[in-house]
Amino acid sequence: MKMKRLAAFVLSACMCLSFLAGCGSNQSTKESEEQTEAASTKESSGKKTLVIGDTTFNTSNEEPDVNPHNSYAGWACIRYGVGETLVKYSDDMEIQPWLATQWENVDDLTWKITLRDDVSYSSGRKMDGESVKQCLEHLLETHERAQSDTKIASIEADGQVLTIKTSEPKPALLNYLGDPYGCIIDVDAGFDNGIVAGTGPYIAVDLKTDDHLTLVKNENYWGGTPHIDELTIRTITDGNTLANALQSGEVQAAYGMAYESYPTFENDNFQFSQISTSRCFFGKMNFDENSVCADSAVRKAIAMGIDKESFVATLLEGNGYPANGVFPEGSAFGGDKVTTETYDPEGAKEVLEEAGWKDSDGDGIREKDGRKLVVKWLTYPSRQELPLLAEAAQATLKEIGMEVDINCTADNNEVVKDSSAWDVYAMANVQAPTGDPEYWFTVFATSDATKNQGKYSSEKLDELEKQLSETFDVDKRAELAVQMQQTVLDDNAFVFCSFLKMSMISRANVSNYTSHACDYYQVTADLDIQ
Repeated sequence: MKMKRLAAFVLSACMCLSFLAGCGSNQSTKESEEQTEAASTKESSGKKTLVIGDTTFNTSNEEPDVNPHNSYAGWACIRYGVGETLVKYSDDMEIQPWLATQWENVDDLTWKITLRDDVSYSSGRKMDGESVKQCLEHLLETHERAQSDTKIASIEADGQVLTIKTSEPKPALLNYLGDPYGCIIDVDAGFDNGIVAGTGPYIAVDLKTDDHLTLVKNENYWGGTPHIDELTIRTITDGNTLANALQSGEVQAAYGMAYESYPTFENDNFQFSQISTSRCFFGKMNFDENSVCADSAVRKAIAMGIDKESFVATLLEGNGYPANGVFPEGSAFGGDKVTTETYDPEGAKEVLEEAGWKDSDGDGIREKDGRKLVVKWLTYPSRQELPLLAEAAQATLKEIGMEVDINCTADNNEVVKDSSAWDVYAMANVQAPTGDPEYWFTVFATSDATKNQGKYSSEKLDELEKQLSETFDVDKRAELAVQMQQTVLDDNAFVFCSFLKMSMISRANVSNYTSHACDYYQVTADLDIQ
């Protein structure tokens, strides 16, 4: 028996930094009273209600609904208390029991998982082995990434026990089953309008994509009765609009607030919950033969031409730290164990000169073989600082002779499919949401990765991934992950700019609205408002 569980070992440096901000009110008593009244229990209806504004619950982030079997919508399902997974993650990213009480790795290909016996779906159906089997089989039929990640070949159900067999050794299987796509739902209850019946503390009753989600408490929740009667998640993509909504009391809590708005809420009427995460701002390079980034010199110069330190200090307001590699520093496979290009504009100029990129006409932009060095930079606005990163890169890369043409659009998921439309795609991503390093490489970097739109391909990386996928030893997995990071860095296939501190802001009378290192579990049965 290899192991009874695969202990997640990422983000030891990302210690919980939760804190409350209370620096003295700078608002008038009248304004404070008005906001408190707007945020409190609705006396007229007798219901306790709460509205959360969120910049990221939208199609741009591949979260059109709360169906975990649809793209990345599982993030909304698990964040808003609709669905739960077999395992969950501590803030040290250790695997913990959740809907599963225990598990055993019987042999290289076989896992035995025991389920809780006191759980029902919001549809009223009891959660047993057969219903979970049905859910996972539907997931594998409809979700390409889940198929690739888990390599599940068969599932057998016997009462509350699942026996899962994989087609090849899958040491990180439990980690993947904790991914939001692994939310356990009642498939028989259907998927009308992207709404599902989960096991969580809240039941989705109304959904309008890119606008709102309405939830009511699950009176029969196995983990205790939720405190909020009705909960609304409002999609507010613009950061200034979100800040105004929270300040006025239109919403009582916020996720994805722009860092520049933080000082507005540093008073006794509001509170912050903050934690360091593996969410990273990074750019993927386009290796298509028609892209300027197909030239290794251009990729290297871009990596040398972005001032990460200044971006973090000035534009992130210190709410993050520069990224050296794929993962945060301090873990067994952190960025402190790899080397990468540092900000060196003069060195970047030399790299471009040697590769034949010269400013022949004196307009400040280099050319080669009659082609201007124009970098098409694709990004999106719902992560509030991504447009700022684009502008920062535009400024510093111009200094070395590159013109950066920014396309900041909510239609990013469609644009990125067209290899002629971009050279660098800058995005925000939680790099190790399952607590294991394999996730990132199989999503973004291997030749057959599900989101490798830049067509990056490395035989060395693919071979290392093959080894990683079959390695159960935790220390060896860390060693392989470091080698894989170094491989993509040596190729300058990606440029990693910064890791973020995740902050959620709420009014002072909201309790248990808490940030977590994995960026899940925002809405729980403990969430309350006084």
